[in-house]
Amino acid sequence: MRALTWHGRRDVRVEDVPDPTIQAPTDAIIEVTTTGLCGSDLHLYETLGPFLHPGDVLGHESMGVVVEKGSDVPDLEVGDRVVVPFQISCGSCFMCDRGLHTQCETTQVREHGMGAQLFGYTDLYGSVPGGQAQYLRVPHADFGPLKIESDRPDERFVYLSDVVPTAWQGLEYSGAQPGDTLLILGLGPIGEMAARLAILRGIRVVGVDLVQARLTRSASLGVETIDLGAGDTVAHVLDLTDGRGADAVIDAVGMEAHGNPVAGAAQRIAGMLPDALAQPLMKTASVDRLAAFTTAIEAVRRGGTISLSGVYAGAADPLPMQTIFDKQLTLRMGQANVRRWLPDLLPLALDDDDPLGLESFATHRLPLEDAAAAYAMFQAKDDDAIKVVFTP
Repeated sequence: MRALTWHGRRDVRVEDVPDPTIQAPTDAIIEVTTTGLCGSDLHLYETLGPFLHPGDVLGHESMGVVVEKGSDVPDLEVGDRVVVPFQISCGSCFMCDRGLHTQCETTQVREHGMGAQLFGYTDLYGSVPGGQAQYLRVPHADFGPLKIESDRPDERFVYLSDVVPTAWQGLEYSGAQPGDTLLILGLGPIGEMAARLAILRGIRVVGVDLVQARLTRSASLGVETIDLGAGDTVAHVLDLTDGRGADAVIDAVGMEAHGNPVAGAAQRIAGMLPDALAQPLMKTASVDRLAAFTTAIEAVRRGGTISLSGVYAGAADPLPMQTIFDKQLTLRMGQANVRRWLPDLLPLALDDDDPLGLESFATHRLPLEDAAAAYAMFQAKDDDAIKVVFTP
């Protein structure tokens, strides 16, 4: 089959790899019909190379059609159309029973002290081949995949694999209520989708980014936008909230935040070291650029909540603990527990009115063969690229 594979920093290639096979009775194989390029994939493209190997298949936002299944997958049949959550969970362990599917005790990557396995996302998360490919092996298919019983286009549903649940969890964790002011840092796919969800709930949304295409698109949805390069962002937020600050903040940026050249250099240096040296450095040193998080701390009101949806990886990041404590802030964070939220989200995807604008959400729809160029375009934010989906 054809698949997008990693070969080094900023070096990804579409090439022939072996077709996946059934390895356990709870596996299924899907023929991928649509797969997305996620902002967190850029961490693999740029930063997390020490945990990757040449030939690793990337991608974790996939849907398709079941072409083979194991003997212990009772609820799926060959020909079923399914969305595949980006994490792999069993659905029946202590953590899954509590809706914490990203902490699944059956698939936890204990070797690295990490949570549940993820598709296409490094040794840290199990080295499971990803979905930017023609076919995908789906472990724990007796629980994970969501059957789609609709003939609507893939783009109504593919975002249920990651984008919409991640945005929904970020909004849920923020605690924002109708009439509140929610500040969203980063108006990429997750931040913009969180804004769409919040506006549906009657929440006032203020959004910050430095990419004009993102600012323009979010403003068209009703977001009050702030250009990060136009001055003091925190002062602007305070002006919009009578000096109090936002009731809640979603940080949808994470470690790709601009603003700390020292941490940015540390990321690049660590990525160039031999894996044996780079892995412990990446796991124990401060490698995050914390500009977005510190902005959230300064811009949220006292007693407010910060919800982290953006990915952070450093283990020794310096934080302004005095400010966090003094302002009595609540912090919530983590990878989205996709399966927990799908019962709430599927009706929105099926709604005739498409209230989230899912069918028009992607800015670029490309064949998988163009994936290498798409990664470079997406990282550089060229051609107003906000969301890219591939057709294998």
